[in-house]
Amino acid sequence: MIKAVMVMNTQGKPRLAKFYEYLPVEKQQELIRSVFSVLCSRGENVSNFIEAESIFGPDSRIVYKHFATLYFVFVFDSSENELAVLDLIQVFVETLDKCFKNVCELDIVFNYSKMHAILDEIIFGGQVLETSSTEIMKAVEEISKLEAASNAITLIPKSASGWRSR
Repeated sequence: MIKAVMVMNTQGKPRLAKFYEYLPVEKQQELIRSVFSVLCSRGENVSNFIEAESIFGPDSRIVYKHFATLYFVFVFDSSENELAVLDLIQVFVETLDKCFKNVCELDIVFNYSKMHAILDEIIFGGQVLETSSTEIMKAVEEISKLEAASNAITLIPKSASGWRSR
């Protein structure tokens, strides 16, 4: 099971933090700080896999990938394969790239809800749902169409609005 997904910049500022187990906000912030301190102390040429039992408790692992100014971090238990989770990070980043045309930190900051929608298409309730970037994009585009259609709906009929202008 996936326990958490975090995206943070190289200064340790979280840009996305989604925990699939209930934790108080203070504990979440403490865990984010702990993960960042581990990540920033690691060299460039070391493995992307970390045993996280000291941070998240028994049977916890971290897989991360560093792209430009962002760390993409997934925390999971032994029921998930480390290489599969590393591939899942790649799918997540590829999907973000397709959505935002070469994703950067500002895209994540200003399109927070879209990023959550993408993540929810990939992982829901800690379980991996979809691993195809193409299928994820189809679902996200459908959500965008529905949002645009709901924004176009007006609550005042045209006949009533014409009556007010008389």
